[in-house]
Amino acid sequence: MKKKITVIGAGGQMGKWFTKYFLAIGYEVTCYDTENKIQTKGIIQSESLVGGILKADYVMLCTPTRRTPEIIRLIAKEMKRDTYLIEISSEKSKVVASLAKMPAKINPICIHPMFGPGAKSIKGQNIISIPVKDAKKELEVAKALFEGANFVTIDSNEHDKKIAVILGLTHLMNLVFANIISKDEKMALTEKMSGTTFKVQKILAESIMTESPELIETIIANPEIRRSAEELWKDIGRLLTAVQESKTEEVVNYIKTCQAKLASNTNLDESYKKLTKMISVIEK
Repeated sequence: MKKKITVIGAGGQMGKWFTKYFLAIGYEVTCYDTENKIQTKGIIQSESLVGGILKADYVMLCTPTRRTPEIIRLIAKEMKRDTYLIEISSEKSKVVASLAKMPAKINPICIHPMFGPGAKSIKGQNIISIPVKDAKKELEVAKALFEGANFVTIDSNEHDKKIAVILGLTHLMNLVFANIISKDEKMALTEKMSGTTFKVQKILAESIMTESPELIETIIANPEIRRSAEELWKDIGRLLTAVQESKTEEVVNYIKTCQAKLASNTNLDESYKKLTKMISVIEK
């Protein structure tokens, strides 16, 4: 008998991805979404939130982070005994608190897939596992569900601090960069003049702009981002002031310190080689 999974928020980008993923590995998939049309072949469409979860062995939430704790409260008491509630939000502190309050009959699986809807396969993708009640059991189930993925386990508070840099800071910088280049009325000329660095940065910013405005807002609204963002703002101001005041030594020392710290953890020359390889592949 096929295992049954219900994907809530199945009409969103990640909801569609996981719907297709579970269909491909042989699950019976039920989908529910109040805002987006679901057109995936082979699924069962549910007309109601609660109706869609009553017979499910697994329920997966691909819902906006702000709504996820409320949805957890609504459905947990209606789910079958010994079933699994999986959630994938990008901010964990409040979500984990809600998962921890679920009835004991429901097993929480709190993960953060570190890939987007363009991923061709689960193999080699990074997934963060956040313990809620039984870290070992939850990780074993997650590994069985997403066989071939790479897993990292971390608590919710540390997750949000790390994600503030991994996603929050990168999204914030690229959002502002995208806004600046979007005002360029001679972009064709700019692209003709551009070198490797600009090309890669532009592609990165444009790819982030394919995400929904609501998701981007959620990512940069992570409370933990404030510390990094304020440091970014302060350092930009400091460097611009130093340049304007011809404090060359101060700027050079800042750069050297940054280079030395990075070099202690990574091979900068190899990073540059990877950059040039990326561009050569893109321009083929």
